[in-house]
Amino acid sequence: QVQLVESGGGSVQAGGSLRLSCAPSGRTFSSYVMGWFRQTPGKEREFVAGINWSGISTYYADSVKGRFTISRDNAKSTVYLQMSSLKPEDTAVYYCAAGTSGSVIVKGPRQYAYWGQGTQVTVSS
Repeated sequence: QVQLVESGGGSVQAGGSLRLSCAPSGRTFSSYVMGWFRQTPGKEREFVAGINWSGISTYYADSVKGRFTISRDNAKSTVYLQMSSLKPEDTAVYYCAAGTSGSVIVKGPRQYAYWGQGTQVTVSS
């Protein structure tokens, strides 16, 4: 069974940093776009950042641009989300997802085929 496993979530004060990791089990996603999403209760899942297969191309939601950095290490089959200058409004469950394309970064959750179970990020003021 293919799974994506996130780690690195936790609680931090505003202004702090966290790094999330996402690693697959069951197969590799080195040739595919990877994305990070987040969701809070009662709201739709929101695109945060995406990265193409090579890591050269990235795309960010306006709300995190300049504060978050997505990267990948295909040798380790791992995708990262470095989050800095965290704000209380960044509090959410963060999910990593694997897309169906290698090059085109898309923002719609329905265009991602595999998902992790999510990791909680809580930012206190």
